[in-house]
Parts: sequence; C-alpha cells; structure tokens
Amino acid sequence: MNERYQEFLNAAWQAAQAAGALIRQTWQETKQIDYKSAIDLVTSVDRHSEERIVQILRTRFPDHSILAEEQTDIVQNQQSYRWIIDPLDGTTNFAHAYPHFCVSIALEREGEVVLGLVYDPLREEIFRAAKEQGAVLNGKPIHTSAVTELDKALLATGFPYDRRERADLYLAYFKAYMVRCQGIRRNGSAALDLCYLACARIDGFWEFKLHAWDTAAASLIAREAGANITDLSGNDFSIWGDEILGSNGIIHSEMLEVAGQVK
Repeated sequence: MNERYQEFLNAAWQAAQAAGALIRQTWQETKQIDYKSAIDLVTSVDRHSEERIVQILRTRFPDHSILAEEQTDIVQNQQSYRWIIDPLDGTTNFAHAYPHFCVSIALEREGEVVLGLVYDPLREEIFRAAKEQGAVLNGKPIHTSAVTELDKALLATGFPYDRRERADLYLAYFKAYMVRCQGIRRNGSAALDLCYLACARIDGFWEFKLHAWDTAAASLIAREAGANITDLSGNDFSIWGDEILGSNGIIHSEMLEVAGQVK
C-alpha cells in the first residue's frame, strides 16, 4: 500500500476509534431518540459520533469533501477525494441496546471507492480494505467462504424503512430464499452483513434501498475478500443504487436465479 493511502487509512482508524469510544460508552444508557419517519430513527449519539469523525477528517484533510448520514455534506469542488460516512450503522439496534452496530468510513476518489473501514466497537473488530490490496480483519487477511451450493448457504438480509408499505414484496424475496438456503439472519446492520460475507461468516446477502454510507466501505471490503456484488438482476452494483446482492461468488448464479423468480 502506498504511503498516501496508508495515511488515509490511519486517519479513518483514528476517526473510527473516536466515534467507537463514544458508542461503546453509551450503548446501554437511556437514549435521546428522534424520528425521521415512523420507523427510521436517529439518536444523539449518531450525531455526536458523526461530529467526532468529521472533525478529525476535516483537520487532517481540509480540502476533502465529506458526505455523512446525519447532517454533513461538505463539497470541495477542487478536490477529487470524498469521505462517505455512517457514524452509527445499526441505529435501531443501538437504540434498543441490542449489541450489533458499527462505524463505517469509506474514501472515494474521482467517483470510485478506494478505501473502506468498518469498526465494531463492542467486539473490537476492525475490517479494512484498500482497492486491489485485499481485505483484513484485525490485521489478518480475510476471504469469502467456500460454500458451493445455495442449499448449504447461510444468508443475511435487511428490510427497508418502507417495509410497512411494501411488506409483501420484501417477504416474497425472504420466502424465496428461505426455502432454498440453510438459514437467513436479519441482523440490522448492512455494513456488518457485508463484512461478515467478507470473512465467511455468511455466504450471501441481499437488501433493498440502502444508502451510499451503508455500503461504500463494506462493499469494497467484501469485494477485496473475493465477494461478487451486483444488483438483483446481475447488473453492476453502485453504492447509489436501490439493490444489492452479494455472495461468495460461487453461489451467485443461484442467488440471482431465486431473485429472478420473484421479479
């Protein structure tokens, strides 16, 4: 890894540590919760975590653009770098003191994600990747699973915030995969789901209506670990798109087949 990218990763880790310390200190406390919609919530910790991350990155790289989930959208027209941040992925879990959430920080260069870091502050797990440099968990290389059949695969998914209005559609996909795979987990953090795909804890993942800050870092980590990531029709995946389907690569065609039957 070149010196410049190592500097970026070090800064991302510094920012993630600062946010993670706050999250770890407060996850079992009573939360101040606001609602963006009936089931889309945000806590004060989301905002304070974002403030810590943005402050560190702005100090280190004042000419970089920054896009973060809660309120930060800083555009520097003369600079090709942009940080994409989810200060607390798994907010609903966090609000209920359910111990599964993370910090996600990615760096985009001229529209391409080149660095990703996802930090689980409770398990002290740090997933990192740089483009064409592989992926690591706590410094050790990780790879996707060797499961060869969907029938033997463990999958993960999530449900979008419009699930009350479109429950039949999302449950149709869930049912279609449920009868074809070994099991499905719904953990509540897309970033961690993709990282778990990267380190072979699951074999496949699908979800609708995620945002760039949910997937930017973790999709790079998964790909660098060997994952195949597309949309549910097999088209190229975009962090700005409405669909994601990820697999260990071996079962990808079977997962696409199932998705095609629902569509």
